[in-house]
Amino acid sequence: MPVEFLTDEQAAGYAAFRGAPPRSELERFFFLDDADRELIESKRRAHNRLGFAVQLTTVRFLGVFLDDAADVPAEVVDYLAEQLDIADSSVLKAYGEREKTRFEHMWELRRLLEYREFAEMEAELRAWVDARAWTTGEGPKALFDAAVGWLRERRVLLPGVTTLARLVASVREAANQRLWDTLYGLLNTGQRAVLDSLLVVPSGQRVSELDRLRRGPVRVSGPQMKWSLERAREIADLGMGELDVSGIPPRRLAELSRYGVDGKATLLRRHGDSRRLATLLSTSVYLTTRAVDDALDLLEVLVATKLLARAERDTAKEKLKTLPKVERAGAKLATAFQVVFDTTSEQVDTDTGEVSPPKVATLDAMWEQIEAVIPRKELAAAISALFELTPPLDSDADEAWRAMLVTRFGTVRPFLKLLVEVVDFGATPEGLPVLKALKSLPDLMGRKKVGHAEIDTGLLVGSWRRLVLSAPNQEPGAVDWKAYTFCVLEQVHRMLRRKEVFAKNSSKWGDPRAKLLAGEAWEQAKLTVLASLGLPEGAGEHLAARAALLDGTYQEVASRLPTNAQIVFDDAGRLHFAALEPEPEPVSLLELRAAVNAMLPRVDLPEVLLEVFSWTGADQAFTSVTGGEARLKDLHVTIAALLVAHGCNVGYTPVIGGLDALKYGRLSHVDQTYLRLETYRAANAALIGAQASIPLAQAWGGGLVASVDGMRFVVPVPSVYARPNPRYFGRRGGATWLNMINDQAAGLGGKVVAGTPRDSLYVLDVLYDRDGGRRPEMIVTDTASYSDIVFGLLTLAGFTYAPQLADLPDQKMWRIDRAADYGAFQEAARGRVDLVRVERHWEDILRIIGSIHTGAVRAYDVIRMLSRDGRPTPLGDAIAHYGRIAKTLHILRLADEPGYRRQIKTQANLQEGRHALARKIFHGRAGQLYQNYQDGMEDQIGALGLVLNALVLFNTRYMDAAVARLRADGFDVRDRDVAHLSPFVRHHVNMLGRYSFQLPELPGGLRPLRDLSAVDER
Repeated sequence: MPVEFLTDEQAAGYAAFRGAPPRSELERFFFLDDADRELIESKRRAHNRLGFAVQLTTVRFLGVFLDDAADVPAEVVDYLAEQLDIADSSVLKAYGEREKTRFEHMWELRRLLEYREFAEMEAELRAWVDARAWTTGEGPKALFDAAVGWLRERRVLLPGVTTLARLVASVREAANQRLWDTLYGLLNTGQRAVLDSLLVVPSGQRVSELDRLRRGPVRVSGPQMKWSLERAREIADLGMGELDVSGIPPRRLAELSRYGVDGKATLLRRHGDSRRLATLLSTSVYLTTRAVDDALDLLEVLVATKLLARAERDTAKEKLKTLPKVERAGAKLATAFQVVFDTTSEQVDTDTGEVSPPKVATLDAMWEQIEAVIPRKELAAAISALFELTPPLDSDADEAWRAMLVTRFGTVRPFLKLLVEVVDFGATPEGLPVLKALKSLPDLMGRKKVGHAEIDTGLLVGSWRRLVLSAPNQEPGAVDWKAYTFCVLEQVHRMLRRKEVFAKNSSKWGDPRAKLLAGEAWEQAKLTVLASLGLPEGAGEHLAARAALLDGTYQEVASRLPTNAQIVFDDAGRLHFAALEPEPEPVSLLELRAAVNAMLPRVDLPEVLLEVFSWTGADQAFTSVTGGEARLKDLHVTIAALLVAHGCNVGYTPVIGGLDALKYGRLSHVDQTYLRLETYRAANAALIGAQASIPLAQAWGGGLVASVDGMRFVVPVPSVYARPNPRYFGRRGGATWLNMINDQAAGLGGKVVAGTPRDSLYVLDVLYDRDGGRRPEMIVTDTASYSDIVFGLLTLAGFTYAPQLADLPDQKMWRIDRAADYGAFQEAARGRVDLVRVERHWEDILRIIGSIHTGAVRAYDVIRMLSRDGRPTPLGDAIAHYGRIAKTLHILRLADEPGYRRQIKTQANLQEGRHALARKIFHGRAGQLYQNYQDGMEDQIGALGLVLNALVLFNTRYMDAAVARLRADGFDVRDRDVAHLSPFVRHHVNMLGRYSFQLPELPGGLRPLRDLSAVDER
């Protein structure tokens, strides 16, 4: 094959049948409508009518006329013959006896169907491929497939495979060269020299300047924060962030920067001037904002864990230490005051009611009574101890740990000045006072006296006022500027998380409001977005319909309560559900499961990957980040080895072998050059599509139900992107893989987040950023993913949100009509949805969901923006009110439909089964994630997700074959039992030790199933 990006097998499959098309494609491409029949019936003989039908449908399906009708699968011929009432489809053999007839039919069809020759459209195709290559940077195989689709859509007869492959390769190479030349042209001579200096290893150093600058912070400490800011300033001083690269497609810029961030400096040096400097420029532009992201990530975790949380922990420990002293002093005071009350109060005889005067009449006599119990000296010491160990009466609960925080000023001193110099902060009106205070801090540091007029006393909330203005040993009129510094930092930390303070030169910590669609951009996108989401421009009728739906549902469900044994109401009117009883597994299901599992072939995990690659071509998604055309020999073997190394968390050693494809140097090169999040996602899309086409997967579901849940990983190495949570990670930090699976057991995508944040912050982003598959309609989550705002956003986005509500009795149900009578739900439905509030904010609500839907802004940032310290903003409150309608409908459905509850539980169990299999695969290093940086975490978890989907696809296809074999053999196979089979079995797959990378010959496309009577020796 003269063009190396196509294998011989792919070239042979071009414009040709690859086996029988599935039923869905038969019905789509080979169904004969009335117009088709009219054309066909003009032919006199059966073989000519059938041959003409074959030519007609084949050119529609493949884009070419076939030279030999015998190349058409029998299933296609039989399907066409059946439609034409031709009893014997073998008459097609006679069609090829007269070659002129075939040519006449081709000419007629070309004229009637208006098919054009490739030469007529070649220039237009070149322009289209060039535009796509320029904007997307897709690999040659993806562009080749897209070009084939483009030609078919426009009824252009496909050229020879070599012609089309060479066109794609040459146009793609020209687009790449234009990209490099364009970026190269933005640089002057001095800037080119600066960029080239990044590849130099300074004297006495072991790494190049590029290697040094692209390494982000790892440890969480004050000195590391200072280093992180210095790194950000050094990268900004290169000046590349000031160049205008807006003319470059963002995806292409990101691709080049990824190569610059991951590739070796020695490899970059080998490239020509334009490519080398273009890569270094894009990398510098990327690092300019990424370094600020890293610094603010570090600041966020430093303040949260090393300062605030540690101060609270240390304060609690100190309180425990002082508790015995406080208890003893308190006991002495209590004893003394008991004497005071006993001796100075009038005495009442309970029998006669006679009132006697107090036991003592003078102060000296009272003290004599007290000192008989507690000496005055001890009492004074107790009072002194309590004043010392307990906060003042006008203090708050935070004063103790805030005072402890002030003693840690040495942690923040090194970086405060750098923080305001390096990070270009901005703020909303609410955050502006805090930002002004932050910028003023460097001028206050180190001074002996700072006056009240030099600080913003309006920021001194709670105990900060006392700590700043009334600190011990302060001169009159002076303030404790260290305490003020921490007061400001605490509020900056909170405002950054709420996006009230933001960084203009940061991507992750920027202003989400600036990314929302607005003005002309929103007006242009508005109609398309609203049509896509099924939302009206005006809220009136829509909200009235939602109100009517809620009212009607209340009435219907209430009317069925007398016969509903699933729910009860307690004395407070709170709703309780009866526990769902597990459905007993019939003997027929147990027998079917055992039979199917026994028939699965035994394989090594790499063989699973290689076989799945042979079915789906998913390995073709792994394109070189360098943009090069050539594919390495046996690249699929190297990729399989790397997926095992990363997915099983075992590293290179177990997969290194004698083959060139398995040697260390080859593994390292392919790992850096071909494996990245984008290629994982592209490969995963192929696996998701293949899974959906299997009849067994279709028996499990239609792909329209999905669940999102988190899988936790301990991160035992120092990392800014790990967070503590003793429940999940013990004394270590950790990260969460928030992933989505549909009801066909296919993993649709996921996201790695630090620690264990509320899933609700990320659910929408995971849904919109899926790798492939049908867009799910119903979304199942656990309780951690629930909030009224999320209910509102998901409903607006067109999803049916179905969280599990573990705290159901405490959930408030909502109504719109105060006067409506909802029977037993009267007490539970104690909340009221304010439709006026929703309608008042409707335009902004549409703009918010439109911005999320179009990808202009992350849902995570929007949800953060809609809340302030746990309380929604007015706009967030309006969205929450809208969401409460959907939430209440969800609760009513849970109450009324046990099948709905069971569907949610089944999908949640499916996700748990996937996570259990993931744990078995990710077995190396005790299942812990040894990655310092977020990119590394995402790449390794991306490998795990791909291996998971490959194994599920492998199992599903072989289980489908086993079910078909059992049916053919007369086994009692029931459809309801088939729907309960699980693809997460693993007894037949070797995931440990050294592995086999030899894929056997598969004449029928599959391995032979094992004998049902075989005894499992494992």
